[in-house]
Amino acid sequence: MARGPDASLRLTRRLAASPEEVFDAWCDAALLRQWFQPGNISLPVIELDLRVGGAYRIVMRDEDDDYDHHGEYVEVERPRRLAFTWISPATKGETTLVTIELEPDGDGTALTLTHARLPGDEAAARHRGGWSNVLESLAKHVASNGR
Repeated sequence: MARGPDASLRLTRRLAASPEEVFDAWCDAALLRQWFQPGNISLPVIELDLRVGGAYRIVMRDEDDDYDHHGEYVEVERPRRLAFTWISPATKGETTLVTIELEPDGDGTALTLTHARLPGDEAAARHRGGWSNVLESLAKHVASNGR
């Protein structure tokens, strides 16, 4: 089956925490479990091998089913940049790319999340909603656990 045109999305948020704190929130399974939950989702499985070429797996569970998300880390540059492939049912099993960029911003951090290579505009729209919820949860997490 031929793949259609790729779509992407870009989200930015200012977070009330240092780039190191924000980076670590993405890279520690115990911390990730505390905030990486779009909507009413639980995370029965979080496996992270945080190194370039290392794999990760996150299983999201709602009331109906389990949704497996997995991929490989392609960049790990603490505390400025994290990039990983992202494969999930919502990407139709296609390999996509998520990049997290962190820049100091006063006493906080400017975060830019880019999700590229999505299989079309519908997938981009679904992921925009999911990532927006995730980033809102991250903002609350770092604000309540920081300073």
